[in-house]
Amino acid sequence: MSPRFEPITGRYLQCELLGKPQRLYVEEAGRGIPLLCLHTAGSDARQYRGLMNDARITANYRVIAFDMPWHGKSSPPAGWQDTEYQLTSRDYVRLIVEVADALELEKPVAMGCSIGGRIVLHLAHEKPERFRALIGLESAAYTAPYYDLSWLNRPDVHGGMVCAGVVSGLIAPTAPAPERWETLWHYMQSGPGVFKGDLYFYMIDGDIRDRVDEIDIKRCPLFLLTGEYDYSCTAEGTLDVARRTGATATIMKDLGHFPMSEDPQKFNDYLLPVLEKIRAL
Repeated sequence: MSPRFEPITGRYLQCELLGKPQRLYVEEAGRGIPLLCLHTAGSDARQYRGLMNDARITANYRVIAFDMPWHGKSSPPAGWQDTEYQLTSRDYVRLIVEVADALELEKPVAMGCSIGGRIVLHLAHEKPERFRALIGLESAAYTAPYYDLSWLNRPDVHGGMVCAGVVSGLIAPTAPAPERWETLWHYMQSGPGVFKGDLYFYMIDGDIRDRVDEIDIKRCPLFLLTGEYDYSCTAEGTLDVARRTGATATIMKDLGHFPMSEDPQKFNDYLLPVLEKIRAL
């Protein structure tokens, strides 16, 4: 294998988010329409490496992914040791809008997976004018807790191993082994209590079932893509959102809860037609 650099640029952005100074890690590749990518709970922007290395996508889109504060290479705000991290829908919406403003993105496309797929519905409801289009990966209006969250941040268990164990069954059985284990490795590196704090949004505060009918896709087009093997955001949950909003929905064969990370090539084949539709808007 000959050495080569991937076409990805990574930088740290000094900015204020949620009223606090932050050091935010941002990666990007390509040029054209800004595509702001939102990672899953407890992980980071490395999940979108497959998009940034696909010339079919980067020829027309400036793919941008950032590690949320507390995640990946982004540090927690000063004084984090005296607080408990807990993600709320209000702060999540505000964070995304403030990051887009800090990057000077004019009407970007926003695409998120899992918690990112849920917040896309909140953006469609609250901030449709800020985006050219929205893409929800593994989007459902609600996910009922199906395991004890207290195990995700305990001194008597290995936090990273537990977090990876919790999500391992959400990866499709057909996913290539290297991509499966890289996806899990990202979870093994999550900071203490971060995955648990994200799931507060996903399973409690982010419930948007009572507002889905108020989403107007004429104000901002909404596209939904969900893997057939996802039992956290089920195909039925995604199709219910599509029925209630009129959004376009596709159930992706042989993919699970982390499609862009667990099998990038297969996922990109599903994503490209959506991106072409958005280009034509």
